[in-house]
Amino acid sequence: MIRPLSGHPQAALYDNGTRRLAVLTPGADPSAPSGITVFDDARNPPRVISLPGPATAVTCDNRGTAYLATRGGYFVVDLSAGRITQVSVADAAGTEFTAIARRADGKLVLGSADGAVYILDSTNSGTARTANRIKIFARVDSLVTQGNIAAVLDRGQTSVTTVGADGRVQQALRAGEGATTLAADPLGRVLVADTRGGQLLVYGIDPLILRQAYPVPQAPYGLVGSRELAWVSQTASNVVIGYDLSTGIPVEKVRYPTVQQPNSLAFDDASGTLYVVSGSGAGVQVIDHAAGAA
Repeated sequence: MIRPLSGHPQAALYDNGTRRLAVLTPGADPSAPSGITVFDDARNPPRVISLPGPATAVTCDNRGTAYLATRGGYFVVDLSAGRITQVSVADAAGTEFTAIARRADGKLVLGSADGAVYILDSTNSGTARTANRIKIFARVDSLVTQGNIAAVLDRGQTSVTTVGADGRVQQALRAGEGATTLAADPLGRVLVADTRGGQLLVYGIDPLILRQAYPVPQAPYGLVGSRELAWVSQTASNVVIGYDLSTGIPVEKVRYPTVQQPNSLAFDDASGTLYVVSGSGAGVQVIDHAAGAA
């Protein structure tokens, strides 16, 4: 089944607490407000929550709240009610935030276009204080967390770096020949798509170690982890593949043809549903029981 969705979506996530798919779509130009399209179920039309400004990345707490990076801070969105709160980061009014993640302790981690990582502390009257800030990257392109450890993807340096709970850099590793996307899976691993090098990279996080590297041709890009399989989309051939990582070497279990430009993936572990979001406006593909007999 394909649900219509126009525009050029750039990120998607599934909120397990509310059983909702949320898709972030930017405006017509970089300064235009972004929107979140919320799919409640397969029967009802999706809801569009219009943001007061552009947003670059999204994460959630799996309890119905989404957090979106924006210039100078972030938006907090109640996915059920559509209520939006804008939070500024103290002393970062002009900062272009490009990535966002949420730690297990509830602290938000933001990354910026100028290569800094901010671990935020308390929020007071719409302003968040920075507990720790490190600036060692060319650019922070993506962030994910496992527990209270953050993993940072820097595309320019094609590197993955971990930042500990104390805000200090732990380890850094090169990530293939041209890493583009990053995802955390439910089993404590971090997945990286090396689009230029044509491979899936699988990392352990504490300490950071490359555990598996497996060839995936045809421009791997979209990533999502589930309890059974790691999912990778091939954007050059419009295919998504599910790999079993349990044996130490990724084993292909299933593959599906997809919508055009399958840039973003999301997964509902409770129902086994895979969502494939087109980056070119071809819609959201819903694949029920995606793992099959895997």
